[in-house]
Amino acid sequence: MAIFLNSDLVLTPPVDAATVMVLRDGAQGLEVLLVRRHGNSGVLGGVHVFPGGKLDATDCAALPDWLDRAPEAYGEALGEPGLAPVVAVGLHVAALRETREECGLRLVPTQLVPWSRWVTPRQPSVTNKRFDTRFFVAPAPAGQDAVHDDHEATEAVWTSPRAGLERYWAGEIDLAPPQIMSLVQLVRLADVGHVMAVARSRAPVLIEPEPFDLDGERVICYPGDPSHPVREAVWQGPTRLSYRNRRFEAEGGLAALLG
Repeated sequence: MAIFLNSDLVLTPPVDAATVMVLRDGAQGLEVLLVRRHGNSGVLGGVHVFPGGKLDATDCAALPDWLDRAPEAYGEALGEPGLAPVVAVGLHVAALRETREECGLRLVPTQLVPWSRWVTPRQPSVTNKRFDTRFFVAPAPAGQDAVHDDHEATEAVWTSPRAGLERYWAGEIDLAPPQIMSLVQLVRLADVGHVMAVARSRAPVLIEPEPFDLDGERVICYPGDPSHPVREAVWQGPTRLSYRNRRFEAEGGLAALLG
């Protein structure tokens, strides 16, 4: 199925959520795990995403026993020092839980590192809901296989970032803009060690997409784009996507996505 545009305003606050780019080193280099959301899902049904979901109350019910630092440090690691520690830790718990539920992988909690933060605008382009999603990166645990749960996810596939973008461009899979732009970042990194080193070397980037319509096309711009209020780019590569041919495309096509 193709992504269809939403034009409605969503006036409710964004819902806290967490997602994980699970990584491994394959024969051709870096690989990332994608799961295909069930076609009946109320959010991005049929689309390939990274494992993840919304923060549940149970995620914040108690501090887990694997904490290796003060709870306050988890908010700082997210780049949100004002965030309640129980929520900051809960977002890490949610990331671990959702990955376990959707694809059976039990990640090592202390290897989960914040990568970025995506806040859905008031006019979401691909859903009628708003989320404040913290993206994490983590190495795949040795000796475990990713298996989709057939409830929330109907496929689990390992792909290189390049191949994922190529499959998207060929119409073999659907991706939402956050997944497209996250793969654009990963395609420029060599292996798991490289990704984890980058994640640990900087604060997670804040991405608040700015959508607008131009000549009958929906455009989503990101930091560094001339039409975005944040002038400094937060990644290499395209700073906007345009909805055409029933998908989101970068100016310059696939070549621009692959760098």
